[in-house]
Amino acid sequence: MRRRYFLYAGVGWGASLLLNPAAAASPLTVTWLGHMSFLFQDGKRRIFTHPFKAVGCNTGRPTPKQAADLVLVSSALLDEGFVENVPDTTPVLSQPGSYNLLGITFQGIRMAHDRSGGRRFGFNVAWRWQQGGINILHLGGAAAPFLPEERILMGRPDIAIVPVGGGAKAYTPEEAKTAITNLNPRIVIPVHYRPPKANPATCDLQPLSDFLSLFPAEMVNRLKGNSTSWTAAQLPQTMQIVVFGEPAAPAPQRNPTPKRS
Repeated sequence: MRRRYFLYAGVGWGASLLLNPAAAASPLTVTWLGHMSFLFQDGKRRIFTHPFKAVGCNTGRPTPKQAADLVLVSSALLDEGFVENVPDTTPVLSQPGSYNLLGITFQGIRMAHDRSGGRRFGFNVAWRWQQGGINILHLGGAAAPFLPEERILMGRPDIAIVPVGGGAKAYTPEEAKTAITNLNPRIVIPVHYRPPKANPATCDLQPLSDFLSLFPAEMVNRLKGNSTSWTAAQLPQTMQIVVFGEPAAPAPQRNPTPKRS
């Protein structure tokens, strides 16, 4: 029952989960967990977004299992809202509206999840919040152009996480570029593209290279790993596309060698 309460909580319920606001002064560590899933951590606050099940295009990727203070999802689809591994006591936000938790205001923005006004895949929730002094916008599985009221709620993000691989329920590279031009963020993190090991015959997403080819090479910053940290003062003054390295699969558990008697 507690899981259901958090999933469907109304707009702006009380700040019963507030933590020390001084945590906002800490650097923001951003860890990519694969597909559209991230961990955002500053001080004591851990925001886990878009847990997914490793099926379809994500087969072979590790299913993220992450301790967190709050989980954000954009829909109940398996690639952006798989919460079976989330403890029942961890709050999960999945509905549009304004929420005040952990000393942060989260704005869930309702958008069409397809190019048919939501008639095929329903609706997607984009999430906007400020953490560590940095404005974050995760578009989730956005596929439709912004409506005026949606764009107003998004503001100008410092970090915009944008789906770029196309398919039936996410932006194509060209649509993603239009959305990015509209948002004008400092950092763009592309997500929802074909993993390097996925089979093109069975995965309908486009590779990341199709998106990156639309921008000058000097705009692209490829990280060696899947985690980095920023403070607000360290953000670039001109737009930068940040590409994270693929998360490593966890090491297999080995049975200890039995002792000889």
